[in-house]
Amino acid sequence: MNTPKQEIENLRKQLAYHSQKYYEDDAPEISDYEYDALFRKLQDLEREHPEYADDHSPTVRVGGRALEKFEKIQHRVPLKSLQDVFSFEELEDFIHGLSEQPLSFSVECKIDGLSVALTYEHGKLISGGTRGDGIIGEDVTQNIKTIKNIPLYIDEPGRLVVRGEVYMPKSSFQALNDEREKNEEPLFANPRNAAAGSLRQLDSKITAKRNLDIFIFNIQESEHSFQNHDESLAYLEKIGFPVVPYRKTLSSFNEIKEQIELIDQIRKTLAFDIDGVVIKVNSLQKREDIGENTNTPKWAVAYKFPPEQKETVLRDICINVGRTGVLTPNAVFDPIQLAGTTVSRATLHNKDFIAQKDIRIGDTVCIQKAGDIIPAVVSVNTSKRAHNTIPFQMPSVCPSCGQPVFEDVEEAAVRCTNAACPAQLIRNVEHFVSRDAMDIDGLGPAVAKLLKENELVKDASDLYYLQAEDIEKLERMGQKSADNLIAAIEKSKNAGLARLLYALGIRQVGEKAATVLAAHFKDIEAFFIVTVEELTAIKDVGEITARYIVDYFSLPSTRMLIDRLKACGVVCHVQEEEKQSSVFEGMTFVITGTLPHMTREEAEKIIVQNGGKATSSVSKKTSYVLAGEKAGSKLDKAQNLGIPILDEAAFLNMVE
Repeated sequence: MNTPKQEIENLRKQLAYHSQKYYEDDAPEISDYEYDALFRKLQDLEREHPEYADDHSPTVRVGGRALEKFEKIQHRVPLKSLQDVFSFEELEDFIHGLSEQPLSFSVECKIDGLSVALTYEHGKLISGGTRGDGIIGEDVTQNIKTIKNIPLYIDEPGRLVVRGEVYMPKSSFQALNDEREKNEEPLFANPRNAAAGSLRQLDSKITAKRNLDIFIFNIQESEHSFQNHDESLAYLEKIGFPVVPYRKTLSSFNEIKEQIELIDQIRKTLAFDIDGVVIKVNSLQKREDIGENTNTPKWAVAYKFPPEQKETVLRDICINVGRTGVLTPNAVFDPIQLAGTTVSRATLHNKDFIAQKDIRIGDTVCIQKAGDIIPAVVSVNTSKRAHNTIPFQMPSVCPSCGQPVFEDVEEAAVRCTNAACPAQLIRNVEHFVSRDAMDIDGLGPAVAKLLKENELVKDASDLYYLQAEDIEKLERMGQKSADNLIAAIEKSKNAGLARLLYALGIRQVGEKAATVLAAHFKDIEAFFIVTVEELTAIKDVGEITARYIVDYFSLPSTRMLIDRLKACGVVCHVQEEEKQSSVFEGMTFVITGTLPHMTREEAEKIIVQNGGKATSSVSKKTSYVLAGEKAGSKLDKAQNLGIPILDEAAFLNMVE
């Protein structure tokens, strides 16, 4: 049996690990509820054994540290977290323990997202930062600006810093995971982590596609004087901020309890995810009187909802075949109402997941929605198990084509060995034509299936040999649809090497890896002779990915595919822009704002053609900032660093 010291150390290690997975990797392995239980257990043990106090314990930290991929941003007023309560008894103790005199409280939804601070000066949004450790966060200003509900300008002459919660609406989360599942990418566990991952993209274009939103719930700094919290939120709402909804100012414990129960009843119908209710003292002066702990205010708590779970009977385990041949088991169970919708299916991930939980057909299983969205099998009630059930075995042949399958030990996956498997073919074509791959507009899953069923496409290269007359004969297709599709296919021939590499669907080669590989090797022919050692010498390419690449290009079918793509004019190399001069040689440019007569892409092309380099962030190494109308924080930063600012006319004069 562990000593108290050993148990404290073990809990600290567990929490540090899960905190990193949650805050920094955006890939949690346990639920918030389980994490909070571990956290409270550690708090209790540390309280009982003060001799083992440690300044590096997770209980004295807020969130995770800032990631190196973003510049750091310092919060002048710390972004503190809240202490949690898990029962009405604990909540009543908190309320009655604050003061002998009656207090009023603001009762608000606890939005399950990523906490940020937005800074405005003279009515202009100048920065947006994540919470980080409460003092130092990540500068995500450009990504923040992609959130449509955040005002870029407000009617406020002084300095204003507000705190809010960036979240992903449930509908956007479902659509994002549907797309990732189709592309056989890892699914986000819940909307909170999808929002966090989206806000921390280096490319703000990706963030913009994710349809993030925000609710503001506090003023951190202001030149105005407010008496109460609800007064400050009313002011924010008046000047254009989306303020946290379903809030009430209440006094008695019974009123607060009723409001929490009401929010619990409606939370399944909300368009956004909440994981509790925040109760905080309304009077700002009373807050000062009550004070704060190192990491949490004493005048507020978060009442956390436990996740809803229900039991049902597992009737079958069906197998889905993905584009890389992975056989994914899915649970089919008696329909149940859970978190506001009827569910009857859930992914079982892989054979190891089934074995660890000992899931069998006929079992009574406990279902929970991860993030109130994705159904998941949490556990098996073995006390209700029938005596004649047997452990589940993955099939030895592919359910789509009937060919043998093999066990991929490294990925705990079972794969179909048949490259011509119909299920793989459809999904490979869907991936090949997707927006981030070859971007063939009008060729969605339904059309891909239609082409396959009519034996017009057997692999991706067949797309480039299609004729308009073949397409217009198909069901729901006509001459105009056929002509548009042929034009889109023709246009995709110039997508470039990076997109082509991604489109091929090589395991573990995503958009970023494809871009790095294309920039390094320049021509697809190089991949037919490359070695694992050469690949692993490239930054961000690991040994497993390298072996997948080498294996893929060693297949005769790959050689045939590339030859056919080349034969019909698909560009299989990096197309270097013709260099026009060396006037920008050694110079680095940053473009910000809207230029009067050219797009940002056109300006970047001119910079590259004349020997320069275009980057997205301003630093001391930046040579010039090319600024147009409504230039943002990049312009402010350049002025602070003394970097020369160009308008479009001055920029073009330099070229001439």
